[in-house]
Amino acid sequence: MAHRILFYPVGNGDTSQIILENGKRILFDFRHIKKTEEEEGPEINLKNRLSNELKDSNRSAFDVVAFTHSDKDHIENSTEFFELLHADKYQDDNRIRIDTLWVPASMILETATTDEQSSEFIIWRQEARFRLKEGKGIRVFSKPDRLKDWLKDNGLTIESRKHLITDAGQIVPDFTLEEDDVEFFCHSPFIKHVDEGEELRNEGALIFNIRFKKGLNKYNYLSIGDSEYSVLEDIVSITKSNNNTDRLAWDLFNIPHHCSYKALSDEKGEEITIPTPLVEELLLSGNDGAYLVSSSNSIKDDEESRQQIQPPHIQARKCYAKYLTKNNGCKLLVTMEESEESDPKPSEFCIDDEGITLAKGSISVAHIITSKPAPRAG
Repeated sequence: MAHRILFYPVGNGDTSQIILENGKRILFDFRHIKKTEEEEGPEINLKNRLSNELKDSNRSAFDVVAFTHSDKDHIENSTEFFELLHADKYQDDNRIRIDTLWVPASMILETATTDEQSSEFIIWRQEARFRLKEGKGIRVFSKPDRLKDWLKDNGLTIESRKHLITDAGQIVPDFTLEEDDVEFFCHSPFIKHVDEGEELRNEGALIFNIRFKKGLNKYNYLSIGDSEYSVLEDIVSITKSNNNTDRLAWDLFNIPHHCSYKALSDEKGEEITIPTPLVEELLLSGNDGAYLVSSSNSIKDDEESRQQIQPPHIQARKCYAKYLTKNNGCKLLVTMEESEESDPKPSEFCIDDEGITLAKGSISVAHIITSKPAPRAG
């Protein structure tokens, strides 16, 4: 038996899933591309894949669906897939239930004009607000003053909903190392990211240290949304000041924002991005045999790629590869490079008695090990 972490090839977007040894499932983000329903790739038909996975496991719900933030490439076509509780039209037997919805506070509070928001974001904001008002089926991350004001405006108090709220620096109470062999330590968002920030999405995105236990050993997965370097600098500084340096260690690192250089520095660089000193500390916190994963399109090393504005950036990839080597790491994966266009499948990691290993193929078949396991730790 093993814990499993899957990264789905959805282009420049994010969808990943943690399947615990006890059967619980935690889905991070959801990006389904319509053309894949007509067997047009190279991305995976995410709706079909997730539906079949649940059916094969005799399940009709995820224990948790976490939206790191509300940009389109993290929620695309999700309102057609999940059951939503705030309106009857989003409820039928074909929809997938969400036992608990995890969202950053910004997903409840963002109030840009309608023409500046996607219709799907507005629907998810309605769902998150409904669940928070009902007082069940949701966990909100961070309790800025703006959230306290919103609760007051809706006849509620922060005290009445504090059991549904987790702040940066706290462990999510929904899972424990003792019962589930996993815990989620919230790195971000910080209160200031919401109360002081003008841009609520990337700055206010969810970032976790996810710690797995297998036997006497523990392994760390650093799960980062579309964050920029300044947020990561805050995480490193505050985590160190609170003597939680072990929460910066990683055996698996989800490269932020589809391998954008902006998660490393404000300068892309000609050939390679040079990380800021604090971000460099984070990169050097990788353990022997660690893995890096970029949920993104293929990253080419040519003149066009070096000049392109949107991620992924080859300069950033070279930076990550450099620090993976410094850590004696195992491999850097790019989801759209690992997947075969004719038969797209997720990249899958297993955490078992041998450590963290990378496998390929369907989660319903035996694991085919393609690279060495991370050494035992802890």
